[in-house]
Amino acid sequence: MNARKRREIFERLRAFNPHPATELEYRTPFELLIAVILSAQATDRSVNLATRKLFAKANTPEGILALGEEGLIPYIRSIGLYPSKAKHIIATCRILVEHYGGQVPATREALEKLPGVGRKTANVVLNTAFGQPTIAVDTHIFRVANRTGLAPGKTPLEVERKLLKFVPDEFKHDAHHWLILHGRYVCTARKPKCPECLIFDLCEYRHKTAAP
Repeated sequence: MNARKRREIFERLRAFNPHPATELEYRTPFELLIAVILSAQATDRSVNLATRKLFAKANTPEGILALGEEGLIPYIRSIGLYPSKAKHIIATCRILVEHYGGQVPATREALEKLPGVGRKTANVVLNTAFGQPTIAVDTHIFRVANRTGLAPGKTPLEVERKLLKFVPDEFKHDAHHWLILHGRYVCTARKPKCPECLIFDLCEYRHKTAAP
């Protein structure tokens, strides 16, 4: 895919959705961090249902530490992998309190040292909470980047690096949100909704679906 096509793709995505945002509900960088940790192998909807109740009770590292692991689990029991996520969240809160004054650090190095925080989670927090031009590659973005030919790669890291290289600077801040929403609602895994796709003519997917 050439640079002209890539630019046109993002110009159309921007025109359709000028101000994209995460579907996770949050008010502070800390709430976003916890929501993203919980979202691994879970839907944003299920996370939002849990965090609405959790954050009403405790929405700071100190507050969640006061709950303790046993007190946290009832709020997140409906989310997959909740036992390990509870351990990670408590450990992360302890580090934030002891080393960062209860604040979420704004560097990749510091974020990736937190339990339960990998590269993807760090990228989401850096981009969404702190406005940095990172691109977190989840399953949706990995699929869209490969299927369309936008930034094909065999691993999420390879796709991320190609996106950072190929996406024009003016689109980098919002690219993550545009691509994840496109993958979630249009370029779906089992049967992409090609007839509804606003980049249909730019996409290089060889097996485009027809209208029902």
